[in-house]
Amino acid sequence: MTNVFTIGIGGAAGDGTGEAGYTLGGLLAELGYEVFVSLANPSLIRGGHNYTRVSFSRDKVWCDHTKLDVLIALNEKSVTLHKSELNQDAIVLADSFELTDLVELGDQAIVLPITSSAKEVKAPMVARNSVAIGALCAYFGLDFDIMQRILQNVFKDKKPEINIKLANIGFEFFKKLGRTHPKKLGPDQSEKELKELIDGNTAFARGLLAAGLNFYVAYPMTPSSSILHYLAGQQKNYPELKVIQPENELAAINMALGMSYAGKRVAIGSATGGFTLMLEAFSFAGGAELPLVVAVSQRQAPATGAPTFSSQTDLQMVIHAGHGEFPRVIIAPGDATEAYLAGANALNLAWKYQLPAVVLMDKIVSEHPATNLIPTDKIEIETGKLATETGESYGRYEITADGISPLAFPGTPKTVVKVTSYEHDEAGITTEEPTEIKAMIEKRFTKAETLAGELEHQETIKIYGDKQADAVIVFWGSTKGPVLEAVKYLKRPAKLVQIVWVEPFDVKRVFAALTSAKKIINVECNHNAQMAALIREKTGLEVSANILKYDSRPFDPLELADKINELNHG
Repeated sequence: MTNVFTIGIGGAAGDGTGEAGYTLGGLLAELGYEVFVSLANPSLIRGGHNYTRVSFSRDKVWCDHTKLDVLIALNEKSVTLHKSELNQDAIVLADSFELTDLVELGDQAIVLPITSSAKEVKAPMVARNSVAIGALCAYFGLDFDIMQRILQNVFKDKKPEINIKLANIGFEFFKKLGRTHPKKLGPDQSEKELKELIDGNTAFARGLLAAGLNFYVAYPMTPSSSILHYLAGQQKNYPELKVIQPENELAAINMALGMSYAGKRVAIGSATGGFTLMLEAFSFAGGAELPLVVAVSQRQAPATGAPTFSSQTDLQMVIHAGHGEFPRVIIAPGDATEAYLAGANALNLAWKYQLPAVVLMDKIVSEHPATNLIPTDKIEIETGKLATETGESYGRYEITADGISPLAFPGTPKTVVKVTSYEHDEAGITTEEPTEIKAMIEKRFTKAETLAGELEHQETIKIYGDKQADAVIVFWGSTKGPVLEAVKYLKRPAKLVQIVWVEPFDVKRVFAALTSAKKIINVECNHNAQMAALIREKTGLEVSANILKYDSRPFDPLELADKINELNHG
């Protein structure tokens, strides 16, 4: 069993529950704790119910836990909705309001002057949660000076003086109560490297920058929007970077294709709903062989679905996106570290093979910050097979042994670079001749064969757990966290296989990882077991059982462990 503590923060939209989660997560990360922050919010600007959980431990925390050790309640609804999630020894830090549920909790409930303190110091209401954070620090026995120092750093871009003042009020108020938790918070005295609290979208964007991104074009759509926001803020640090928000998704991808044609390293991003609007132009990228990176972050669908919640329902759609046949790369990271590497890798691969490369995420990976180590090694920027000699005879789609043509751009002296959405010959001239059509299709799939050789040099799958175990648990994307957390509670050992590359699919490695298993248990967040179907299609192997969740919420690790134990009992 592990020593994971979980703090819930509940309030209405506009109460700053998410900011409180980030603040608390940042404080704990500075103290050397492993942290996972989960954000649950409806598609509302005001009202409704927003909820944030912060799970932390000295050991790695792969996902959030639903059972609470502390509930910070900024309104009455938060108590009513979440009192059933309280552990036996949990406490509730509640704002000043009258509520029967609060009275029934007895000594578990502690009323704090949250709103009244904010009014007293004339602070914005969104900052009032700092009172509760200060009280929480006192509850866990954090030294006052350490709290102030860390909060100064955490709040450095968010009016630190007023927030620290409110935190001090909460700290002193709670300290007078004389109630402390047996677990004392304090800095990690070991020499291990402090991890960064970061979400997948931010990490992905930084990976793009490390690989030489020139342009990012996107129309905002949850849960991909923060990529756009982050990169827009980075333009001052990267003079060569331009970030553009056009009028819609179709304009975004068409603009990006023009930039790619002009020789700029470009990426776009959207949720899967926005990506579907781009599919004609996505096919254009495949047929015209234009380097392009696409970030696709899944949300609950179809149609608008539940736009601020998560799912893994679009794996098969993205694999088969577009019309016609053309190669593409699809990488599905399971955490922020993998998202960083996927961003850099996708940009390099798009240029190396002159094709669209997709990084497939979802709300959990995209928006939930956790402590991660982001590589600091310099990323080698691959430019691909750039044309060194062109002239009047240059053929943009020259047929080569590896299927990859020399790449030139408009402005190259004495060179005309012809790119078209139409089927074409080697020079880029449109054609309807069957022999030339056949030759171009074969050229593109010769490139696909060359791309398949790339699998040997990539971490296409990851293996954890007991490699000799009879049972194998297979997963992808954001289910990585709950699976790795659930393993801590398993009664029997299991081999864990994470599939990172979904296209091209690494048939050889996946087959080798699964074929010796007596039982294959597939875990994913969709109704139709899409990864299980892909495994069957590519390897011929049938999974023994599926553990599926499709209510737009992630797996709870304890519940997942119970289900795995049930299937792997002997």
